[in-house]
Amino acid sequence: MENIQTMITDLLGPFGPLMVVGLLGVFLILITLPVLLKKEVDPLDKIKSTADPAKSNKSKDKQLRSASSKDKLEKYSNFLEPQNADEYSAIKLKLMQAGYRSKNSVRIYNFLQFVLGIFGLLIGGAYSIVQMSGPVEVTSQQLAMWILIPGGIGYVLPKYWVTRRQQMRQEAITNAFPDSLDMMLVCVEAGQSLDQSIIRVARELKSGFPELAEEFEIVGQESKAGKDKNTVLKDMSDRCGVADIASFVTVLVQSSQFGTSIADALRVYSSEMRDKRVMRAEEKANKLPTKMTLATMMLTVPPLMAMLIGPSIYAIAVNLGG
Repeated sequence: MENIQTMITDLLGPFGPLMVVGLLGVFLILITLPVLLKKEVDPLDKIKSTADPAKSNKSKDKQLRSASSKDKLEKYSNFLEPQNADEYSAIKLKLMQAGYRSKNSVRIYNFLQFVLGIFGLLIGGAYSIVQMSGPVEVTSQQLAMWILIPGGIGYVLPKYWVTRRQQMRQEAITNAFPDSLDMMLVCVEAGQSLDQSIIRVARELKSGFPELAEEFEIVGQESKAGKDKNTVLKDMSDRCGVADIASFVTVLVQSSQFGTSIADALRVYSSEMRDKRVMRAEEKANKLPTKMTLATMMLTVPPLMAMLIGPSIYAIAVNLGG
């Protein structure tokens, strides 16, 4: 053992044995995790199912509907999914607004966070071993930073990706919404119902604005399935997460409740959305000079100062040298 410890110390430095023990612990944790997280059937549940065959068949049917045989992460659902209903709903809503509607999206999202975090820790550990084997002395603070920073980046990377996708999707829906309202108004004034106009708008927008067209397709399919129209529209507002969509849903719900004309409501609201889009464009145009100020100063002032002061500095240097 002393010879092995001496060899590790000579190879990896004074922290070599500690690094080897740490990597071995991580390896053992990765091996034992599947065993610890695997769902075990409670013997009492087996007895109850045997005593009540009808309840057993019902639970089997429910399990077949909720879980798929191809889902390899089902046995780790207690670890990969939040057990708090509010937290689970918040993550599920964020993933839906980012465009991920799979029923296992929360599980896959947490699995990617866990795997990328462990992968980052392994990369940091390998980099630390390489640095410790060199001639430069490594402090414990540097060692901790080299290990923890890649792990933190790997853990945060899926969250950053989902947040970025959510923002891009909401921006695309916001940009496409005024045009869809104009098209929907034309369809309604031509004599089509609201459901038919939504389906037609989804078909026409699919090539140019696939995000909003997908939402309208879901609304049309749920309406065909017999779901309440107000509930369908509110679900669309939750899936999009855009303030304009929420206001649009409120207008349609109030129009159906009070019996007013949907065409008049769409006409007024579409006009407001067009004005709002122009205001957003003007706001971005007004922000542009302020954003360009720093870049203009960095690219313009140094060459200008060189042209104005450079000859004088050169003349002074020549005179002093002469």
